[in-house]
Amino acid sequence: MATLEDKILGEKLHNYCSSSEESDNENSDSEENNKKAPQPESAPLPEPNKWEGTSTNTGPKGVIKDWQRYKQLENEKRKEDEKEKIELMKKLTLTVQSALDEEREKAALEDPDLAELLNDEFLVDYQKQRMKEMLQQTNHNIKFGKLIMLKDGQEFLNAIDREHQSVTVIVHIYEDNVEACRAMNSCLVSLSKLYDNVKFCCIVGSCAGMSKKFKAGGVPALLVYKAGNLVGNFIKLSNDLGNDFASEDVQGFLVEHGMLEDKSCTPLLIRSSANDSDSD
Repeated sequence: MATLEDKILGEKLHNYCSSSEESDNENSDSEENNKKAPQPESAPLPEPNKWEGTSTNTGPKGVIKDWQRYKQLENEKRKEDEKEKIELMKKLTLTVQSALDEEREKAALEDPDLAELLNDEFLVDYQKQRMKEMLQQTNHNIKFGKLIMLKDGQEFLNAIDREHQSVTVIVHIYEDNVEACRAMNSCLVSLSKLYDNVKFCCIVGSCAGMSKKFKAGGVPALLVYKAGNLVGNFIKLSNDLGNDFASEDVQGFLVEHGMLEDKSCTPLLIRSSANDSDSD
């Protein structure tokens, strides 16, 4: 059997010789075998592979890296989808706009009146005109703009019964010696200018036929009428507003109870139409 030294020197088993022969020919055989023995070649190192986003490492670090890579790919996919949606929306917008332009051009050639109707500026003017007509029909273009002083009970009844059904009539029953009544009259003067389509009136309690008990404990009082019917009855308003209050306080109170419209909720188109009618 070949020894470890024989394997290192590259000798084959069938060329094996005894120890005596080996000692006689040791030098010559060594030289010959060194010439004939093939030199071992070093195996080439494998080329490193690029990481494709997967890992065979099942440890915590490997799992975290795989998850981070997954989220990165997911975000990239989401961005691509959003970009495609935006491009599609732009394309659809351009398509719709071009279709509207073509329709307007076609209408201008076939029917000039229809082309004018499709014009945005014309539509706005038409809406203002219709709103103006509706306001005139609602209020019959009745304007007051001041606080009306009533002298007796008959004028009080006429102010209510002889008014148009669409007009809101607000009557203040007061006494001159009550501080809150004087403040209320001052506030109603301001509100009559702001709500010029509302009829604001005032009358002394004794002239309206009120009892001494009402004159002592019921003023200032606001009575609200519409179409001859009492729709609001607010007595001793100093309990709610105090003795010193402003027109904004009275306005807020009446708006809260539905007696006046909230100017802040009125559409701009209606306000501009009303202003145009006032200027005319």
